[in-house]
Amino acid sequence: MDKDVLILAIESSCDETAAAVVKNGRDVLSNIIYSQIELHKLYGGVVPEIASRKHIEKINPVITAALEEAKVTLDDIDAIAVTYGPGLVGALLVGVAEAKAISYASGKPLVPVHHIEGHISANYIENKDLEPPFLCMVVSGGHTHLVLVKDYGQYEIIGRTHDDAAGEAFDKVARAIGLGYPGGPKVDKLAKEGNGDAITFPKAHIQGAPLDFSFSGVKSAVLNYLNECHMKNIEVNRADVAASFQKAIVDVIVEHTMKAAKEYNIKKVALAGGVASNSALRGAMEEACSRRNIKFYRPSPLLCTDNAAMIGAAGYYDFLNGKRAGLDLNAVPNLKIGEKA
Repeated sequence: MDKDVLILAIESSCDETAAAVVKNGRDVLSNIIYSQIELHKLYGGVVPEIASRKHIEKINPVITAALEEAKVTLDDIDAIAVTYGPGLVGALLVGVAEAKAISYASGKPLVPVHHIEGHISANYIENKDLEPPFLCMVVSGGHTHLVLVKDYGQYEIIGRTHDDAAGEAFDKVARAIGLGYPGGPKVDKLAKEGNGDAITFPKAHIQGAPLDFSFSGVKSAVLNYLNECHMKNIEVNRADVAASFQKAIVDVIVEHTMKAAKEYNIKKVALAGGVASNSALRGAMEEACSRRNIKFYRPSPLLCTDNAAMIGAAGYYDFLNGKRAGLDLNAVPNLKIGEKA
């Protein structure tokens, strides 16, 4: 394509109101994120109603800031990309309604983007050499998926969690050891002071589905351990608990990813999603890949959490593939990867 393609991207699936302008799928001209973390900390987790109201309040200023920082106007934009699922339905609706309004008013095409495909596409932004096919381990608060990226916009899930997502387990364990919300970064930080081999927590393996995950067992084991210590008046070493729990999760994720890479004969592995910023996971995955001569990719931490630049990257390839939505586009809170709008 001779002409540069500029995508205005909008993301509002959870508690970040974000907008970005992305050129040709890989060059980020602006990436504005308004985070509500401080607001939801009071409640120990995201309150959907509060998140939706805050999105309504912030979405116009965030989009204005994204266009200004990119030094462009709506006239320069080729398409509007928006997350339409999965996520919190009220939060998603704010972004979808905004994108439809801008599309209608400007006459620009509307491109519906899957949130998880956005996370995967975050890898294209900083790794200009990365092209499909590759294997991507998506680890976030709501999802744990091993995804075979066959081509731009073509995905096959080859491993998934049967219960809790890894990020969900991190949040619940963080709460149990008194770290508060958001749990992932706090467990990661505390684990650096602990011994990952101090306590042996279980690593689940699913019979007949060797690439699938289950994290509710390890979460329950941590809660039982804490409960037992409490009943027996044994002092809990929180750093050891955090490190041992984290090791149990990381070991399983890395093990399954390497197994999949071997099975599918893939020499490129990427990480994506909020938990992909976990330092232990990044380190272990990098080491496992280098031992096997596999090229390892991961977005920088800012692009692991929810942002609109990743939606712009995914939206660019969807735009080139002819994916469009009409003004009847709706939010789909339980959208499966690969499903169409």
